[in-house]
Amino acid sequence: MTAAVALKIEPATWLADAKEALAAVEALYNEGLASVRARVSRDGRIDNALFEADQHAAHGLAWFATYVQGLKELIHYAERLQAEGAYGETEELLNQIGFAELLAQVYGGIPMSQGEFVRLSDFGLSAQQIAARRPASVDRLILSGNTPANRARLAELIDHHAAAETIGASGLDETLEAIRSEMRKFAADHVVPYAQEWHAKNAYIPLEVIAGLAELGVFGLTIPEQYGGSGMGKIAMCVVSEELSRAYIGVGSLGTRSEIAGELILVGGTEAQKNKYLPKISSGEILPTAVFTEPNNGSDLAGLRTRAVREGDVYKVTGNKTWITHPVRADIMTLLTRTNPNEKGYKGLSMFIAEKPRGTDEAPFPAKGMTGGEIEVLGYRGMKEFEIGFDNFEVPAENLLGGEEGKGFKQLMETFESARIQTAARALGVAQCALDLGLKYAKERIQFGKPLFAFPRVYNKIVSMAVEIHVARQITYFAAREKDEGKRCDLEAGMAKLLGARVAWAAADNALQIHGGNGFALEYPVSRVLCDARILNIFEGAAEIQAQVIARRLLEG
Repeated sequence: MTAAVALKIEPATWLADAKEALAAVEALYNEGLASVRARVSRDGRIDNALFEADQHAAHGLAWFATYVQGLKELIHYAERLQAEGAYGETEELLNQIGFAELLAQVYGGIPMSQGEFVRLSDFGLSAQQIAARRPASVDRLILSGNTPANRARLAELIDHHAAAETIGASGLDETLEAIRSEMRKFAADHVVPYAQEWHAKNAYIPLEVIAGLAELGVFGLTIPEQYGGSGMGKIAMCVVSEELSRAYIGVGSLGTRSEIAGELILVGGTEAQKNKYLPKISSGEILPTAVFTEPNNGSDLAGLRTRAVREGDVYKVTGNKTWITHPVRADIMTLLTRTNPNEKGYKGLSMFIAEKPRGTDEAPFPAKGMTGGEIEVLGYRGMKEFEIGFDNFEVPAENLLGGEEGKGFKQLMETFESARIQTAARALGVAQCALDLGLKYAKERIQFGKPLFAFPRVYNKIVSMAVEIHVARQITYFAAREKDEGKRCDLEAGMAKLLGARVAWAAADNALQIHGGNGFALEYPVSRVLCDARILNIFEGAAEIQAQVIARRLLEG
């Protein structure tokens, strides 16, 4: 690779142009929102049939809003780092390229998935409206941002700082970066050397690794100190989840069930339930699993059928669940059931903290009234997925979360923000893993007398990964900060998950392409990462469901 010279723009000039361009994009977004709202409304309210008929544009609004948030966060990132004197050349190029590409896609077409694009005209915006909202600053930023020279220079900087924990400053403080370093060291010693073998053998993550995570405080990270946790914020959770998932998504996801169970009990449990379970979850003494999804309902929890019938001091649970992660080795289940069959939809649902003995491969579900079978999966291994059947499985009445029936869905909803932020962080880790593998291979593989990384079509892929991860990371951290400040952030959390999942899949696909035929070989870790990345667009709210929820909130105002 020959030395590249990036097109230099003074930070103050770039910032002024970026703010003007953002204002224009926000105006376009608001006009598009008003147009779609008018199309899907009847008598002043969102009409379900009209909304469904116009689903492409409605879901496109979710993506448009996500891009607007991305532009905002890149500006905030530049302002914060400039104030700290930490806005170096790498950070500048990440921002310039990222901002330019977001703008180009807003005006040219935003990819919602492979083969699905939403364009400004889909929102009912005319050519005249679009032209009126395209100041000269937009074209200056696009033409001077994602240029061959800028990509080549950023590739050089990535090459020179390949060992850095993140490409460019993350924007977080020293304490959080120290946590990142600690997690990365643990992962390098105890996860990375073995992850490919665990995946290939569909083996459980060893209990010794889980014990190591417990010692590091992973399972009680966000649980308050009074209940044995560390009392840290969601942004710390992001750093931990990101770095562990960078090593292996299974390890990065071990804390997910503890995060869900901990938050469910914290926001919905009685004081007795908090005192009984939270310290044990924090210490890793007990491992939780989330038991929500049913075979015929998927994302439609309103149609949930598993029944819990009270008989004296116990509830007897009967029904079927599916896609349950890590249930065999779990000690408690956060179990969503229907306690009132006369209440249709969400109102008749209740949540339980259901205890169970740990199983083994030979006897996975030794509890009376509980059976199950493994679902073999492409990726996301290390904990194993199961279908579970309940037949008069008993749960003590005192284990009804909060001690009151009919609150289950509301209690679960209160965990969605954190769960989606955490999933976005896992997506960042998977994307970063793909970048690491792609970069290493591109630098080591010699073709036509030089490393693959010397070829623009190869290093452009690495640069694209780095830039997309940078944008998704800033949105994810923003959502986490909002959550930590006690603000409603369901939109921001949804956007972080929506974009993060797409970025992870693109990164894995590009990394495998860099490997060529070797990437298709099971012995190469990038093949595992591709499989792991695919699930991120499906679980914790499939991309279409995520866009649906975001769009509905945007349109309802």
